[in-house]
Amino acid sequence: VVGDRFVFDSEVLFNPGSADLAPEGQVQIARVVDTLKKVVNQIPPGINWILRVDGHTDNIPLSGLGQFADNWTLSQARALSVVKFMQYSLGFPPERLAAAGFGEYQPVASGDTPSARAQNRRIELKLTER
Repeated sequence: VVGDRFVFDSEVLFNPGSADLAPEGQVQIARVVDTLKKVVNQIPPGINWILRVDGHTDNIPLSGLGQFADNWTLSQARALSVVKFMQYSLGFPPERLAAAGFGEYQPVASGDTPSARAQNRRIELKLTER
């Protein structure tokens, strides 16, 4: 947990260049969803909330020869993969989910180092009002 959101390193959830949730990633997301289900039961009925799943990449351009043309596409596909897993495998209500991909354009770490790039490759889950 970082501030008001759950943050996962992409390496924990996905294999490099892939948007398919790895088995360990499924375990990590399932743990958070268990917690979230308890939290959302405490939200008053009048509050119209969603869980935003945001995908982020580092600033290394993709070759364009693989499955994903660029970091925009990869970040969106990863966010959508998490959303679909939450809906279809964990029973999270789809009307409460939103997926967004930000590519490399919302970094949390500055610099062009392996450490900064690793911090920027992430998935964030955040409860917010619609």
